[in-house]
Amino acid sequence: MTSNTKEASPEQACFYKRVLLKLSGEVLMGDGGYGIEQDTINRLATELIGVRQSGVDLAIVIGGGNIFRGNMGTASGMDRASADYMGMMATIMNAIALQDALERQGANARVISALHVKEVAEPYIRRRAVRHLEKGRILIFAAGTGNPYFTTDTAASLRAMEIGADVVLKGTKVDGVYTADPVKDPSAIRYSTLTFTEALTKQLGVMDATAMSLCRDNQMPIVVFDVTKSGQMLRAVMGESVGTVVRED
Repeated sequence: MTSNTKEASPEQACFYKRVLLKLSGEVLMGDGGYGIEQDTINRLATELIGVRQSGVDLAIVIGGGNIFRGNMGTASGMDRASADYMGMMATIMNAIALQDALERQGANARVISALHVKEVAEPYIRRRAVRHLEKGRILIFAAGTGNPYFTTDTAASLRAMEIGADVVLKGTKVDGVYTADPVKDPSAIRYSTLTFTEALTKQLGVMDATAMSLCRDNQMPIVVFDVTKSGQMLRAVMGESVGTVVRED
């Protein structure tokens, strides 16, 4: 297996044993404004393989915002359910692209879709998904929950509960959660830790309210970190101080 990612040493025990990574579709664009940048997805695949090689069970929920977002359609007058289904299909395209990048580097990956597209992905069956993890395969969950009106954030929280994950890692282009948008407000301060109640009452946009409430009710921590920085994903898995940790009150 070809990989430039540094593997964890035998003495370096993983802080988390099973993780659910929420990966936004926008991350796949790299410096482009649309679609998938091949160098970016190849780098992400290398990082993911490094995490798996550290001994962590790894599942991914991927978004589709680099291709189509449901709210884009509704803003132009499209029926909300139709727009959301289009967004789900965009996530399937991203999942197949990520699977291809992983397999070209020698990894064993499976795409599991909440929508039935049996020619390109397995249908979502919880026990089968868990079995794939037990066999060391990287899982890529596509099509969100399979239902309109629910975000991929909610899908990530739901899948994390179903597979028995220890944490939800949210990979973004920002290195954590700030008091304000750091791009617009240079004085914004990054939180190192937050409680779910603080994140919800301050409307900090960690995840949508449904996803946050689901994690809070099931005591599932969330780590928000910059997935575009090399090595940050593995550091988060090792429990190092990376980004912002949101945990129970």
